[in-house]
Amino acid sequence: MRKAERLFEIIQLLRGAVQPMTAAQIAERLEVNVRTLYRDIAALQAQRVPIEGAPGLGYVLRRGYDLPPLMFTQEEVDAIAIGAYLVRRTGDESLRIAAQGVLSKLASIVSDDQQRRLATPQFYVSDAGARSSPAVDLSQVREAIRAHAKLAIEYEDESGSKTQRTIWPIAVVYYVEATLIAAWCELREDFRHFRTDRVASLVVTKDSFPDERDALLHAWLERSSFNRGSRTQSPLHRIG
Repeated sequence: MRKAERLFEIIQLLRGAVQPMTAAQIAERLEVNVRTLYRDIAALQAQRVPIEGAPGLGYVLRRGYDLPPLMFTQEEVDAIAIGAYLVRRTGDESLRIAAQGVLSKLASIVSDDQQRRLATPQFYVSDAGARSSPAVDLSQVREAIRAHAKLAIEYEDESGSKTQRTIWPIAVVYYVEATLIAAWCELREDFRHFRTDRVASLVVTKDSFPDERDALLHAWLERSSFNRGSRTQSPLHRIG
């Protein structure tokens, strides 16, 4: 969790607390050590956030304090809400949960009228969309992309044949009908796309691929249709 996210979460925890929270309690909730938590508390106090207390005694947030309001137009609220609902169609469970968190936070900061509109929206987004495989946790795939970690997968093609692959994940590609992992495939020695609903098993390995993801991403984009705004698939979009 980044520092800015931690500072926000500290305020949220203290806002909802019914009694003083110790540094150890807050640190446990944020999964950081107590020393880091003390530095975060000091940073918030330096920004004039009215946190009162001391090490060993616990901390409280002075009543009446709130974060500066964010102002959204109704169109912006609708755009965020529709985007969050569309995430459900990807089959990505961790993003679905995150999107629900976004909607909850949005409801807490918009005007009363906008809250009512969120509760009874004037739009509908179908849940129909990409199928997901129980073998694939897409949050792990996204983390592997960030960490340059190779993935070991068992992949089943359209005919039912299975192969073992070691791939270098570059991006997750969300279509309405399918979710793909764009990657460099060591077996094929080329870029390939793997439908997540055909991945029978997936393991994040301890092996790293060269720290050249930006170069790989650029090469992939150059050979794909994504950077040309085309809706047609290029030869790169071979599956598996």
